[in-house]
Formats: sequence, structure tokens, C-alpha cells
Amino acid sequence: MRESKFTRTDIGVFPEDWTIRTIGETACVTTGAQNTQDKEDDGLYPFYVRSQKVERINKYIFDTEGVVTAGDGVGTGKVYHYVNGKFGLHQRCYLIYNFKEALNCKYFFWIFSQRFYERVHSMTAKSSVDSVRRDMITEMQIPIPPTIAEQERIAEALSDVDRLLRELDGVIAKKRAIKQGAMQELLTGKRRLEGFGETKTKKTEIGEIPEDWIVTTLGSVVSIFDGTHQTPSYVDYGYSFYSVENVTANDFTNTKYISKEEFEFLTKSHKIEYNDVLMTRIGSIGVCKYVDWKPEAAFYVSLALLKVKNAKSFSMKYLAYASNAKYFIDSVLLNSLQFAIPQKINLGEISKIAIAFPPSVIEQEQIAESLNCLDEEIDALETKRAKYEQLKQGMMQELLTGKIRLV
Repeated sequence: MRESKFTRTDIGVFPEDWTIRTIGETACVTTGAQNTQDKEDDGLYPFYVRSQKVERINKYIFDTEGVVTAGDGVGTGKVYHYVNGKFGLHQRCYLIYNFKEALNCKYFFWIFSQRFYERVHSMTAKSSVDSVRRDMITEMQIPIPPTIAEQERIAEALSDVDRLLRELDGVIAKKRAIKQGAMQELLTGKRRLEGFGETKTKKTEIGEIPEDWIVTTLGSVVSIFDGTHQTPSYVDYGYSFYSVENVTANDFTNTKYISKEEFEFLTKSHKIEYNDVLMTRIGSIGVCKYVDWKPEAAFYVSLALLKVKNAKSFSMKYLAYASNAKYFIDSVLLNSLQFAIPQKINLGEISKIAIAFPPSVIEQEQIAESLNCLDEEIDALETKRAKYEQLKQGMMQELLTGKIRLV
């Protein structure tokens, strides 16, 4: 690393030995000529369209190194691909290629993908961008380090951390698939945990389950309570007020707040307590969250509060996981108001939802704990990924502005 003197330019502050050039001065810009219907699932070549997903195609129209971005659609200003070799290209995608000797393509990929979205948005009066004009690219100014070697080192450093992120994404996806498979097996008794033995199976309305398992309705094992139908008076800080968004996002930190007086009024008849379950019932329906903390909160009508009737025979933590089983989801939809917009399920109908569980609460809790261990592994991986993403953003900010020099 080395110290640099900096100078202010039209696009920011950069080392004084960096140059500022337009993309049109340093590369060629063109568009593709193929349509989405040209794709082939088992095509010979990559086919770049207006999304991050890379399709396949049997006919290539380019054989070069370059950078692809979407020309319109939801990917405008968000989709970027580094390409090298033979590939197909959608007619509404742009290709930047044929770089002059002073500019490394991989370095360009990083600087372009970091800065282009902001440029596109600065050139429209609307909140969303419909399309990209060619001059938005060709007239865009970019900062260029003085040597190809420095550009390559910057690109390599950013590519390394990006590679780590992709590897973590693969591990997380694999863990999620393992959890999904484990849920489908454990929550229907197709696989029993060690110590609980194997039994014959029986056919029920939810499918084939172990002979000793119980199939009943949700209302027979839990009491169900409604949230307030009145929008409260929110305050800057006070007692939390939960709504459907808190459950679907699994975020009970960023909530709205109500006063102590309103909280006490809304919780006179029933209160959210440790070991309860909150279920969404308006908009998104049937999503359950096990309350494993001691909340001081009221809740809106978009949620239902579920309380166990007999904790010695039924586990609420098990219920939270059982809500992910296919039979449970199907039962939620069956009992919902079929043509309501937004989707809705009434309290009486929640009580009719089917639930299957082993007779021993110990087995129920161990099933929940096994799935919880997988959740904790996934959470740890996602926390690690978030740190790498933060590292990547910091590196981009430092390396692509010359605050840190790799020479």
C-alpha cells in the first residue's frame, strides 16, 4: 500500500495519478439481438437476459470479454455480468467490450456495477427506471488507476470476497434444503427420532402417519385470541405494537410503539406471553412465530394469538414448526376466505386447521429442537455472510476510490 495525494473531480475525490474517462472513450457499447423465446434449457452457450439468472442458448452472437447490463425491466441498473467467451445476448441488454489497453475489463466490471445504478437514477424524475439509453453508458465517467497491474489487484481482491459470498450462498442453500427435507419427514412421522421407535402407519385426512400419532384440529389444543381492530395512537417510544409485518420479517425489534395506558387497555383480556405463538391471518396467512422471549407488547387484528391449553400434552414450539408442513399450509388455505382480497382467515376457521403430532410432548419438543438446531446453523451462516457482505462493501468503497492502494 502507498499514500496518495487526492484531487477533486466531477465524480468525486480520487488520487491525483488516476484519470477520469468516459466509457465511450475507453470501450465499445452495443446491444444483443436475441429474444427470451430463443433460450434452450440445455443450450450450448450462456444466454444473458435482463436478470441475474443466466439462461442457455444454442446460438452465440459474441465471442469476447466484456460486461453485460440490463437495458430495461426490473433489472435496470441492478443486473451486471462479467462475460468472457462465446455467449448469447438479449436484444434489450447492453454489452460493454473491446476495452483499450489502459483499462482492465474486470476492474471495469466492479467500478461500473458500483456506480451505474446511481447514475441511472440521477437521470430520471421517476422513482423507478424504465430503460437505459446508450448515452447513459457511453457518457458516464469512471475513475481509472494508472496501471493495469493495480486495476487487476483491485479486481482480484473484490473477486476473492465475492467468491466467498457465493460459496456461503451455496452452503446456506444446501442447509435450507436439508432443513426442508427434515421438516417433511419429522413433522409427518416418516422418520422418528432415536429413542421413540417405529410403529405401523395409518391413513388419515392429512396423509399416512404413524399409528400412535394424533390428528386433530388446532382449536382442540390451543386457545385463539384476536388482536385489536382499532389502529392505536402511536408514540415515539413505549410498548411494542406487533402487526403481520413483524411476524413475516421475523423482526420484533423494529416495531411501532404505543403508550403505557393504551398497552394496559389492549392487554386487559389477554396478553402475549412466553411460549405463545403468533399467527398471521390477514394478507399473509398461516405464518407462525414461537414467542421465545418475554414481550411487553400488544398486537393488531392482522395477527391471532395462540395459547396452549395443556402444556403437558402439546408443545407450542412444535406447533411453530408444524405450521411449515404441507398439510398444515393446505389446511390454512382450505379454511381461509377463498375470495377475500387481501387473503384472510377468521378466528373460527383457524380453530379448524388440521394438526398432527406424536403423543409424547417430549418427542414433540425433541423434533422442534432438532429443527431449531438447523435454524441456528443457518442463522450463523447468514450472520457470517452479512459480515462478508459488509466487508465487500467497505472494500469497494476504499479500493474503488483509491483510499487504499494495492501496489
